[in-house]
Amino acid sequence: MGNDALSADTSTALADVDYPAIQQSPEFQTLRRTHRNFVFPVLAACLVWYFAYVLLASYAHDFMSTPVFGSVNVAMVLGLAQVVTTFAVTTWYVRYANKRLDPLATEIREGIEADAAAASDTEGANR
Repeated sequence: MGNDALSADTSTALADVDYPAIQQSPEFQTLRRTHRNFVFPVLAACLVWYFAYVLLASYAHDFMSTPVFGSVNVAMVLGLAQVVTTFAVTTWYVRYANKRLDPLATEIREGIEADAAAASDTEGANR
């Protein structure tokens, strides 16, 4: 892992990082925007899907009890679809994060670590 390879001097220098300034940086703002552009729409769609299921289960008993095949009814199919949706969204997010978020986060982290290493080298040379 990236943090395991840090020396003690670099770890000490990381304590001195100006994290509020990093949060205001254009790179971090791009990371946040990229994350939010995925998460908020997907969250909204999942909530609509979940509440639709709950409302149908509460108020559309006749529809939900409609047999699909054998003793399996619409409610059971939609309930299973809820579980499948959870796994699908999780898989989708992991792929999105690996492709879009992780490279941005790695770039930010490497910049912080490089600055911290340079600061610890300068501090070590001044001793």
